[in-house]
Amino acid sequence: HLRPHRGRPRGAGLTDAMRIVPIESVPMEERKHVREGVFRSRRLLSGSEGTPGNFALQLVNTPDSYYSPRHRHNFDQVRYQMDGDFDFSTDGRMGPGNIAYFPEAVHYGPQSSTGSSTTLVLQFGGASGSGYISTGQYERAAAALSQQGKFEKGVYSVKKSGGGVVNRDAYEAVWEHVHGRKLHYPAPRYGKPVFMQPGNFEWIALADTPGCARRLLGVFSERGTRLAMLKLEPGASAPLEPNSIFFVIGGAGRVGAQDCAAQTTIYLEPGDAATFSADAPTELLQFGLPAFT
Repeated sequence: HLRPHRGRPRGAGLTDAMRIVPIESVPMEERKHVREGVFRSRRLLSGSEGTPGNFALQLVNTPDSYYSPRHRHNFDQVRYQMDGDFDFSTDGRMGPGNIAYFPEAVHYGPQSSTGSSTTLVLQFGGASGSGYISTGQYERAAAALSQQGKFEKGVYSVKKSGGGVVNRDAYEAVWEHVHGRKLHYPAPRYGKPVFMQPGNFEWIALADTPGCARRLLGVFSERGTRLAMLKLEPGASAPLEPNSIFFVIGGAGRVGAQDCAAQTTIYLEPGDAATFSADAPTELLQFGLPAFT
């Protein structure tokens, strides 16, 4: 499911580079996190390791035991809350249907879940070009560090030979182990995370695409990262923008001959072309990825 779909002619609405991932094709896995608590997640998509635009998209189920201290990353993050609530202290609170953008280098949290929650989480290299370490790199580094110290409540602790303990942010410790150097954060482009209430945005009909409307939620940084929603009436068809990830929030349709039910993920690389045709009233969430030249 993480490889391109092959064997379809380009005229059928698919390109060889596109990936279509039905939710049922990805197993739910349970794993411990370096922040705190146990996650259950479906790893839907990943980008190209070692590139500025690398990314990872996961559907995450978080128990009420989750906690993370106030921290920041050198990558961007977008969260779409599907059910349950997530509390980010003074930064904001996310309920079902809410979306939030967490820019690189911007502090947020502390973060905690109030009861079980399900969130679609996209993490990706931000405008600075600092990149994003892959899931494999992250897990190998965390396992190696666990042999020398311990992760607890989002902090990595190592005992000093002369006594005492050295504490570091968990993610920073993992990143520095992967790269073998100190993590330097880029200058922040935003003052705080951006929390969005999509239901308060208007649908704008697409003049050249009958039966389709769009909610543009925001465009961020000089790299053009964008968040939007697309709504289609039954029988309507709409072109999908390249360099984007689409998630079917509800409804059903097709891309070429490939059925796309609710919670299907569609990824188009730069230069790809595809059309989504709706068989029922359908909404898609679009993550427009940053453009790196």
